[in-house]
Amino acid sequence: MAPIEKAKKVAKSAKKGKKHPVNSYLKGGILRYSKAQMYKRRALYRLKDKKSPVVEKTKVPIKKSKASYPTKTFVKKRPSKANFSEHKRNTRRNLTPGTVLILLAGRHQGKRVVLLKVLASGLLLVTGPFALNSCPLRRVSQRYVIGTSSKVDLGAFKVPEHLNDAYFRRLKAKKDKKSGEADIFAAKRERFLPNEQRKKDQKEVDAALLKVIKAHPEGKFFAKYLQNMFALHSSQYPHRMRF
Repeated sequence: MAPIEKAKKVAKSAKKGKKHPVNSYLKGGILRYSKAQMYKRRALYRLKDKKSPVVEKTKVPIKKSKASYPTKTFVKKRPSKANFSEHKRNTRRNLTPGTVLILLAGRHQGKRVVLLKVLASGLLLVTGPFALNSCPLRRVSQRYVIGTSSKVDLGAFKVPEHLNDAYFRRLKAKKDKKSGEADIFAAKRERFLPNEQRKKDQKEVDAALLKVIKAHPEGKFFAKYLQNMFALHSSQYPHRMRF
């Protein structure tokens, strides 16, 4: 085989020259180019009328910003406990004294009751009467009630003034401090029992309501209507009903 000649490396003709500095010092500490010469060499005359853009410097916060800020600069301090009791109470237009209501929650759920009055707290004072459907005098929120079109004319009957929010408030027994083994034999939670005053008031209200119900044009059927429980069957929808 013919001998293969090695390719000779082509020597670079152009040698890398040293970078000429923009300006340099001569002997004796004198600059090589004057100020005017450097102005010309650097072509600074092109930038004579040009305005350099102003770059806004971003401010870096030293302190961490707050997570929430108050809506007002000066917030007036006021007691939080007394606020809710001072709120204005609004009830639905159809919830007037004498209206028959359907209870939607609680142990008397589904019963029809008569509205006696709206208390200062916004709760509704209702009763069965107790003689018809065993629903006593009690307070109910208007959220858990359906107002019906059927109504009883209470006439001259006035609800006693002492039947207010304080009348239904229960006194809480003071709890003793825990002391080891003594807690095992502690008294159990007492069941609520109506006192004699409440029983008396219930009888008086029931007697007045039963007279009003008998005086109703459909007195017989109206008493049975209050006794019957409200319930929904299959293919019955409350939003399609007229109460």
